[in-house]
Amino acid sequence: MRDDIQMEGLMTAQPIAPRPRENPGEEMLTLQEACAFLRVPEGTLRYWRHLGCGPRSFKVGRHVRYWRADLVLWLAEQANRPQHHD
Repeated sequence: MRDDIQMEGLMTAQPIAPRPRENPGEEMLTLQEACAFLRVPEGTLRYWRHLGCGPRSFKVGRHVRYWRADLVLWLAEQANRPQHHD
């Protein structure tokens, strides 16, 4: 059987939906959930996002979202930063 005939049955016009994430560390969080996780006020997280110095975020439509794993990674980076004692 020819390859193009075999592949023809597999091709569809609809995109294949991604598999749901199985790792709970990859849970998607809202801005408010991220604030609760980090224990910071919403205004602080918004300001960090504005400055580009906070945890990595992305938008789903008009809504800001965070991967829980990115928050954990960002916290670890903050904990490992050199301390400035004035």
